[in-house]
Amino acid sequence: MRQLFGLVLGAAAIAVSAQPVSAKPEYTRKTSKDCSYCHQPPGYNLNDAGRYYADHNHSLKGFTPPPKPKPSH
Repeated sequence: MRQLFGLVLGAAAIAVSAQPVSAKPEYTRKTSKDCSYCHQPPGYNLNDAGRYYADHNHSLKGFTPPPKPKPSH
């Protein structure tokens, strides 16, 4: 039983430590944007929107997303 408890506790510690510290649910609620609007994989790195949000007092006011590339045929 102790081994099982230790295994469960260890797995929980790994799961908690693997959570990104910069992605916060309150930002999603505040901006009505989903996480991928400001983060890109791997590791939830910030994209242009995320850097703007961090640099402008946690606000996207005034942010203009770059135009999406046109598909090539």
